[in-house]
Parts: sequence; C-alpha cells; structure tokens
Amino acid sequence: MKSQWSNFHQIGRNSFLAASTIYVSTEFNFLNTPLPDRSSFCFAAKDRSSFVVLKSEAEFNSALSKARDGSLPSVFYFTAAWCGPCRLLAPVILELSNKYPDVTTYKVDIDEGGLTNAIGKQNVSAVPTLQFFKGGVKKAEIVGVDVMKLRNLMEKLYK
Repeated sequence: MKSQWSNFHQIGRNSFLAASTIYVSTEFNFLNTPLPDRSSFCFAAKDRSSFVVLKSEAEFNSALSKARDGSLPSVFYFTAAWCGPCRLLAPVILELSNKYPDVTTYKVDIDEGGLTNAIGKQNVSAVPTLQFFKGGVKKAEIVGVDVMKLRNLMEKLYK
C-alpha cells in the first residue's frame, strides 16, 4: 500500500533556504517541469484577480503607486525564470494569494525588458525577493526562500 507521501520527493535545503524541509509533488514538479510561459509561473494564478504579472515599467509604477497610497495591500514578488529557489517558492506564493484574496500579489520578472529602472529603484539585488506593502508603507522584505517566515509574515500583516 502506498503511503500518502509516496508521490513526493524530499528536497534537502541548502544554507540559503529555510531550515525546514519542503516536499514537491512529482505530479507538477516546478524543478523538473519547464514553464510553459515566462510571464506566468503557474497557470492557475492567471485567473485570480489578486495576482498580477507586471510586464512594463508603466504597469510597475502604477502598481507601486497603489501600494504606496495605501489603497491596496500588496506583495511584490521579484523572480526570474532561471531561478531555482524562485520555482520552489512559486507554489507557496500561489497558495498564499488564494488564502489572502484581498492582497494583490504582483509578479515581477527581473529579466523582463523595460523593468530594469523600476527594479533598481526598489533596490532588488537578488531573487527571489518579496516586498510587503500595507497602509502605504513597505512593512517588510524577504530575500531568498524562507517559507515559514513568509507564511508568518503574511498572517501577521494581512490577517
């Protein structure tokens, strides 16, 4: 008889990841499955109104203005198609965007043309980077993959 975990691979974490272990399903493994479109890390996220892929500096500036004027609690997820840790974080981001539908999650691909200046203004120097806005103020930033810190921070800020 198969155990409930038989369809999962255990991935050991390196020092740049959180100390806990994560499990990635072999049915849709972000590490082994090429992404169908660089503009979207998960097909299900396209249909969510709380998840937005930013593709231009104008879109980025508009989203940042909404976050800074306090009208919209937001998470900016800076990522890259080639980034392995970003792919590990992708299903967690999707889960949290579903759990907190009143918080808009913006995906920003650092390699997307036209976003270089905008990314530079936010002082993003590594991916994945997550910036959290609430009440018009940047409340927190996470650089790297720390799933527990991400979950706890989302709970604390957006509950």
